[in-house]
Amino acid sequence: MKVLKLGIDDAGRGPVVGPMILAGVLVDESVEEEFRKLGVKDSKQLTQKRREIFEKTIKEKVVSFHLAITFPDELDKALGSGTNLNELEAIKAAEIINKLNDGQTKIKVIVDCPSVSIMKWTDTLKMKIKHLANLEISCEHKADVNHVSVSAASVLAKCERERQMDKLREEYGPEIGSGYTSDPSTCMFLEKNTEKYKDAGIFRKSWITYKNACKKAEQKTLF
Repeated sequence: MKVLKLGIDDAGRGPVVGPMILAGVLVDESVEEEFRKLGVKDSKQLTQKRREIFEKTIKEKVVSFHLAITFPDELDKALGSGTNLNELEAIKAAEIINKLNDGQTKIKVIVDCPSVSIMKWTDTLKMKIKHLANLEISCEHKADVNHVSVSAASVLAKCERERQMDKLREEYGPEIGSGYTSDPSTCMFLEKNTEKYKDAGIFRKSWITYKNACKKAEQKTLF
């Protein structure tokens, strides 16, 4: 029986600006080997140009793929209702699996696990999957480095994240930066615009970085 692999990885888990992306890539072994020979790696090990080149090839060659995009408002709503970020990732990973799984084809699912507790997170994920009988599920740390199918998923996720950020930069200016909390440009943009763009749906208001920026903005107003 033919076995397919479904690699799943995320991009944009930690930023304070913009969406979180999960990507799933359903691929057969021959194409996976082709990706390996081409040099498809974890997106963090590739330049943006290489990622864009690989993205096109991956989308053309795989059996199927799916992107689950979670915008800041949805993130904040989930976290505000008691769902933590790890559980939200499990929900989105299950969305991908349910979308790409026909319930009959034998599929080995490999997920880059976001949680310290692999076993607990795997159990959470399985509870949200519709058809389990034909699936072999493996949740691992560093799966994006160790499995080409997951590397391919990481490339799609990262490229989509950058595309989403490009849209924000076009609308709000390059000062918005990468969206990451470690980016001085993003932090400066945040401090200047917490009030102006508070209802624009671009900030993750549940992030401590956003809350601190609001406090700084309030203090400046007071003084």
